[in-house]
Amino acid sequence: MMDIFTEKPKCRLIGENGNIFNLVSIAANTLRSHGFRDEAEELINRIWSGEALSYKHAINIIGEYVEII
Repeated sequence: MMDIFTEKPKCRLIGENGNIFNLVSIAANTLRSHGFRDEAEELINRIWSGEALSYKHAINIIGEYVEII
């Protein structure tokens, strides 16, 4: 998980196709493009492992890694 002192990269999700597969892909690509490869994989694993119990919970997890704009 990202250090609380690390500035989260900004990620434009508002206004995008709201399909959770699309949103996770956008967030993971944003993380990778800012040098957070491990965090991108961690995000993906957390969402698809079943930790996200709902769409809203998945969005909250994404928000732990990126600043949603």
